[in-house]
Amino acid sequence: MSRECCGDDEIDARELQLRALADGSSGALSGGADDDDAAASEEEFVPFWRDRVLLLPAASGVLLGVGYVLEWTGSDAPALVAQGASLLAGAWTFVPGAVRRLARGRLGVGLLMTIAAVGAVALGHVGEAAALAFLFSIAEALEDRAMDRAKHGLRALLALMPATARISRMAGEIEIPAAQVRELDLLVVRPGERIATDGVVTTGRSSLDTSAVTGESIPVEVAPGDAVLAGAVNGTGALLVEATADGRDNSLTTIVRLVEEAQARKGERARLADRIARPLVPAVLVLAALVAVWGLIVGDPALWTQRALVVLVAASPCALAIAVPVTVISAIGAASRFGMVVRSGAAFEELGAVRAVAIDKTGTLTRNRPAVVEVSTRAGVTEHQALTLAAALEARSTHPLAAAILAAAPSPPLAHDVAELPGRGLQGDVDGVRVQVGTTRWLDPGDLADDAARLEGEGMTVVAVVSDGVPAAVIGIRDELRPEAPDAVARLRADGITVTMVTGDNERTARALAAEAGIEDVRAAQLPQDKERAVRESSSRVPTAMIGDGVNDAPALAAADVGIAMGVGGSAAAIESADVAFTGADLRLVPQGLAHARRGRRIMTGNIALALAIIVVLFPLALFGVLPLAGVVLVHEVAEVVVILNGVRAARTAGALAPLAPVAGRGERLPTGAAQRVR
Repeated sequence: MSRECCGDDEIDARELQLRALADGSSGALSGGADDDDAAASEEEFVPFWRDRVLLLPAASGVLLGVGYVLEWTGSDAPALVAQGASLLAGAWTFVPGAVRRLARGRLGVGLLMTIAAVGAVALGHVGEAAALAFLFSIAEALEDRAMDRAKHGLRALLALMPATARISRMAGEIEIPAAQVRELDLLVVRPGERIATDGVVTTGRSSLDTSAVTGESIPVEVAPGDAVLAGAVNGTGALLVEATADGRDNSLTTIVRLVEEAQARKGERARLADRIARPLVPAVLVLAALVAVWGLIVGDPALWTQRALVVLVAASPCALAIAVPVTVISAIGAASRFGMVVRSGAAFEELGAVRAVAIDKTGTLTRNRPAVVEVSTRAGVTEHQALTLAAALEARSTHPLAAAILAAAPSPPLAHDVAELPGRGLQGDVDGVRVQVGTTRWLDPGDLADDAARLEGEGMTVVAVVSDGVPAAVIGIRDELRPEAPDAVARLRADGITVTMVTGDNERTARALAAEAGIEDVRAAQLPQDKERAVRESSSRVPTAMIGDGVNDAPALAAADVGIAMGVGGSAAAIESADVAFTGADLRLVPQGLAHARRGRRIMTGNIALALAIIVVLFPLALFGVLPLAGVVLVHEVAEVVVILNGVRAARTAGALAPLAPVAGRGERLPTGAAQRVR
């Protein structure tokens, strides 16, 4: 039965299985066909007519119906037996848990229903007690089923993991359980197969379907050197992939773990519902006792005892207790299937309240494929020498600009004592020479200042190279705007969300790119602490989200009401600081994710309002005898089912997280057949 209403004594096997899966410790990830089959059978979400959880409530309902028919035909004794059996079948689902919970000094709605049922029997209303037990048990079973349905989408993510992986060894190819794949193993991925863990392509070219993992509907072309994700489906070409993560600990298992943790952590509305529901249980018990005592005073104890039992049911906060959890689990589980990973229910609620977005430039607004366009050097230094010095240091960096310099000088010498200064650059020793590489705000380009200004005027990011304290070169790097960025910014602004660019780049380069993206508010030349300060100022006015992917974005991500990390290429610091992570890099996922969160927030609010309204309306009707016990039970449990069904609506993603149409950048053509696939 529901742990929200009846306690957490009985954590069912399916939830334990989910937790084990998220930790990477279940049979589904431990290898072995038998274990996999067992896990699969446990994971199966069965139709309602095969769900054993519904058997007792269903039996209770059938026996109750039989009892009513027998009573109507005048067979009172058989009717009483049938109603008694119905009461036992329904009560067995919640009474034992309520008693165990009470023995530990904990009260719950199940206790209220138990007292009401016992009281009804004591007053001779066996039929009404059976109706209460049946309706309460069926509502609780439906709630558990709704929770399981929401969690099933999360469990289904692990079905993206293949059972086995093909590994290339010196003696040839061998097939092993996917969970036994280790970092640096060489995976052989044939056309149509799923990739067993994260890795880097070493040989071959193909296209990957990553829609189930990142939410991006268009296949991604990959070649040697490209990173690939666990769970992606290979297209037409064979690939050799070097594993960068173990089979038990990759991006897909991390998503499952984070979402499972998010479902366990409650948000503001969940806490509000708890704060209201918890004191209501003892308050209802006291109120019902006062009603019964009043009956003793006025001289009609039977009437007022019956009303006290009706009050117990009318004021029970079961619908309130489940108003938020079923919504949060449904919404977060649905979002994870589109590559949107939310760390907590609180983060999901905050996401739905966001009215301003601050967004980093490099690697977030831009395509994260920067290229060296021009190198200007001082006399006596060649372009190759300057790039080699810079590449030696950048080999230790995760910044997107480092990839551009390494692509221009792919075999740099080994650097020593390398230190990264977020927002500034790097410094270290290369062949006995003290080298510094970074922004022109940190490093004075000296005689190359005019060249640096010219490159910036042409929309490039400029990196200065200083050798033994002397400016050696300035390197012009350009990273084109993501083709979908203007559309994403337009969607955010259409939803009434203000957009600000915060970047460490220079003012001229930043404003040129911001204008192309449709962003008017630009904060350029920002150090990490400046970004953090700007986000805090915005958060003091309106709920603010920060979107970034680099080490220098981590303070701002942590300072924002909601930190959002984009793409699998982001730094570990950014991902750890974020509250929400998108495994895909398409910026249009952001407005879609915000819309999904706003919808979930509205559903939560509606559920809380409905649950409170039911209590407010039923209480006076119960107290003054307008509705009998059976009527109150029926209205109360129907309202609970409505709350459950309304919460499950949050799992629907159509219109919120719909597949994204492809967008071509400047000078690009869409992949062949892309338009047909989107349609």
